[in-house]
Amino acid sequence: MMNRPPVNELAQKAGSRYLLVTAVANRARQLQDDPDALGNNKPLSMAVEEMYEDKLVVIPSKEA
Repeated sequence: MMNRPPVNELAQKAGSRYLLVTAVANRARQLQDDPDALGNNKPLSMAVEEMYEDKLVVIPSKEA
């Protein structure tokens, strides 16, 4: 598990800090609903790791 990925790098992957926070929070809520998938990990930590490893991709809406 990655320890403290750089926030600036994560924000760049997401497109902005706002999109980063929104995407990670939404993914953490999804993970929280499936405790078997988490193992001993916390939902937020796992969501951040997924973003860092490009497993979580942000697709901006056309309304933005």
